[in-house]
Amino acid sequence: MHIYSFCPRWGQSHITWDDFASMVKSSGYDGVETDIPADEKERDIILNALSRHGLQLIAQHWETVEPDFSRHLSAYKERLEIMALANPVLINSQTGKDHYTFEQNALLIEAARELAMATGIPVYHETHRGKFSFAAHITKEYLQRIPDLMLTMDLSHWIAVAETLLHDQQDAVAIAASRSGHFHARVGHTQGAQVNDPRAPEWEESLNVHIDCWDKIYKANKEAGKPFLTFTAEFGPAPYMPLLPFTRQPVANQWEINEYMSGMLKSRYKV
Repeated sequence: MHIYSFCPRWGQSHITWDDFASMVKSSGYDGVETDIPADEKERDIILNALSRHGLQLIAQHWETVEPDFSRHLSAYKERLEIMALANPVLINSQTGKDHYTFEQNALLIEAARELAMATGIPVYHETHRGKFSFAAHITKEYLQRIPDLMLTMDLSHWIAVAETLLHDQQDAVAIAASRSGHFHARVGHTQGAQVNDPRAPEWEESLNVHIDCWDKIYKANKEAGKPFLTFTAEFGPAPYMPLLPFTRQPVANQWEINEYMSGMLKSRYKV
């Protein structure tokens, strides 16, 4: 099974798409994870830059924030259809709301399933604060009740929500790992979704907890006979990245950390 690493556009929007794609390719990534604009010309700028540099695309959905469920469902379907026009490898979706009912969130998940069936583009639902999948024990119930539900695993959110490293919820983590087709390689801690620098020795325990989860995802996909697995090194800019007071200077370099995470995991899972 091949492992493909993706670079987030998040934090790099000040760079033109062509320059960004060149940097991504030079850093050894296989593709980019980004949201997809509705405007066709803006979309073509992205797709042409990726094509010129031989990069794959993961479409990222996060924009549907309408609190009224009926309008939310309509907007969600529209966003998925726009992303499908870009023909990505997969769609990573931050789906629903933590305050919607199970039945409401299930309708959103069903809408994603219908689009995936119609287009052949997988839709994986990211474990994320504020969404249906905001906590390990809640997501476990969705996985048990919706047999074909697949995830993008971002363990950092669950750790921040639970304020633990989830040693007491390993059954939920194991089920989620077995149903993850993509993951975000960001390291969280018990008080937040991003450590300042995963290379620092004080974060070794948190890093190892995340790596153990990613190992489970890799093993599950390999045993299932999947031809490839994708991940995005997704350390973000401020406010995820801590800043020094008054000067607002980041305490670490986002680009360097993501390069480190990508290289470390591609080496770890090298076939």
